[in-house]
Amino acid sequence: MTVHPDLEEALSLERFGRYLAWAGGDRERALDLYALNTRLSEALYTPLQVLEVVLRNRVHAVLTASRGPRWFEDPSLLPGAHQPSQVAEAKAQLAEERKADDPGRVVAALTLGFWTAMLGARGENLWQTTLKAIARREDGKGLRRKDLSTPLTPIRLLRNRIAHHEPILAWNLPKHHEAILRVTGWLSPAAAAWCRTLDRFDDVHPSGHIELCTDGRSGAEG
Repeated sequence: MTVHPDLEEALSLERFGRYLAWAGGDRERALDLYALNTRLSEALYTPLQVLEVVLRNRVHAVLTASRGPRWFEDPSLLPGAHQPSQVAEAKAQLAEERKADDPGRVVAALTLGFWTAMLGARGENLWQTTLKAIARREDGKGLRRKDLSTPLTPIRLLRNRIAHHEPILAWNLPKHHEAILRVTGWLSPAAAAWCRTLDRFDDVHPSGHIELCTDGRSGAEG
């Protein structure tokens, strides 16, 4: 198959150049890698979406039970430096859309970064007093805050790369895919089980390692 120059330009020469380097200059291989990146991004969307929805709903449910449905308006419960402004922006967007800023709408408008910040180091006290109730291990034992925050940081970065149509092939995708399902299971075993019935990642990801020329390595993550 011949790759038409107009297609390369449409994909952006800079972006396609990444794949061309990974393919060692083979344009047909580069387009195959681009297509694989697209398919894997699509396959990861479902487990990422389920995790994000379950995480925010678990945090919201636990804090609502403890502090009331508008807990997000209490700055003492927002350990992240940018969280108050994120709440204000969510409310402003709802007002612009002429929608009431009821708790469910505000919560749905907040980003994954907001929710992972709830589990950051500055939230250790909140975790110990309240948020530790959001998740448990498969055997019923409790979790440390770091047990969630450690895998969630690269998961958030991966989610953002997918959302911005960036290359993800240099990442250890099977590792992060399993982490997504594992964390989802800690938050909601039912949601994780349902997610596995929809999950196509193992069908899309090639068996073994995706071969990339090292000169094209960029954005890699262990």
